[in-house]
Amino acid sequence: MLTFILCSLAGAYAQKTREQLEREKSENQGKIREIQSILKQTSSQKNVNLGQLKALNQQINTYKKQIDLLSDDLELLDGELKVLERKRQSLDSSLNVLKEEYGHMIYEASKRNAYFNQLVFLFSAGTFNQFVLRYKYLKQYTEARQGQAKEIGILQDKLMQERRRITAKKTQQKTVLDTRVSENTKLEGLKVKQNEVIQELSQKEVELRKQIAENKRATDLLEANIRRIAERERRERLERERKEREEREARRRAERERLARENAEREKKGEAAIVAAPKEEEEPVVSSGMSEEETTLASSFTASQSRLPWPVKGFVSGHFGQRPHAVLKGVMVDNLGVDIQTTAGEPVRSVYDGVVLDVTEMPGMGNVVAIQHGNYMTIYAKMNGVTVRAGQKVKARENIGRVATDSDGTSELQFQIWKNTSRLNPENWLIRR
Repeated sequence: MLTFILCSLAGAYAQKTREQLEREKSENQGKIREIQSILKQTSSQKNVNLGQLKALNQQINTYKKQIDLLSDDLELLDGELKVLERKRQSLDSSLNVLKEEYGHMIYEASKRNAYFNQLVFLFSAGTFNQFVLRYKYLKQYTEARQGQAKEIGILQDKLMQERRRITAKKTQQKTVLDTRVSENTKLEGLKVKQNEVIQELSQKEVELRKQIAENKRATDLLEANIRRIAERERRERLERERKEREEREARRRAERERLARENAEREKKGEAAIVAAPKEEEEPVVSSGMSEEETTLASSFTASQSRLPWPVKGFVSGHFGQRPHAVLKGVMVDNLGVDIQTTAGEPVRSVYDGVVLDVTEMPGMGNVVAIQHGNYMTIYAKMNGVTVRAGQKVKARENIGRVATDSDGTSELQFQIWKNTSRLNPENWLIRR
């Protein structure tokens, strides 16, 4: 009984692991297809480019993961086969015991039949009660033989089923192994292509350094614009806070003057000044100058860390912060956010509810949209076909435009997240894919 329970628990655990593994394999296979589409677009250009290299790098990573998942699959199948084999051996052992017992019963019955007839055995009983007991004995003996024969048949069927399951698992194991070999062959082909692209790009050092300088100018211009917007918002909040403070002080002063007049009137009439001075309002603690609506929005945005939807389909082709250049050794590039490479014309969507602060066109960055979420900002650059305007309220996942495609055939969105004047790593905010 204990063995059965343990086997059942092991089977349930294996089933859960199997479902998880199949889900991961399916998701990764979807990424492979998605990146293949992006790679096909960048590879259609006559000359190799960084976009093609980034797509190749990402495709290599997804193939490596798929091979790892297939290895996990083989390991899991091996464990499942061992469980099935143990179950088959147990059934086989039980079947042999039953057959041995059944054979012994048949042998004993044949010996008795050689010495007396069953009818003679029954009717030679000395009393009626003895007759009944002998009848029950013969009936139970016959039923026991029939029951064992039936149980043998059931065990034989179960054993056959387990053997078929083992055969199916071995076939599945071979299929997974063949798939892993095939994926590994594709991976090696991608690595060869990757080396070819790197070698060809390495011969374009002058062109690449010029491109780095242009990107640096565009990035500096974008950062300056973002800080200008952030500073403008800061000044507006401070001005709003100043006006609210002056309005509160004006209300207090008016109330004090009203009380003074009323008390003066009471004194003229010889009445006591019974009107108490109003309780001073506590100065509200305002650290950001945000309105109540903006504060609520900022708080909910903060709570959405690691759960924000992606602004566009694709993969991260450029990570946040300073990173080594993909080709040029010793050269560092700085990214204010992340680059997300995708297919041409892919829709760009707001990652959260907010208000459009700014829509502008900048050299090297195409159309840039800034959306405010309290004291947070999300920036969407390298766009075209923008469908929103400054001052417009937007919802999460609302379409705000489309990603642009550069002269190299690379479609890449630059996405940033800022809190006041501090830039944040978007990969810590977007949901894991």
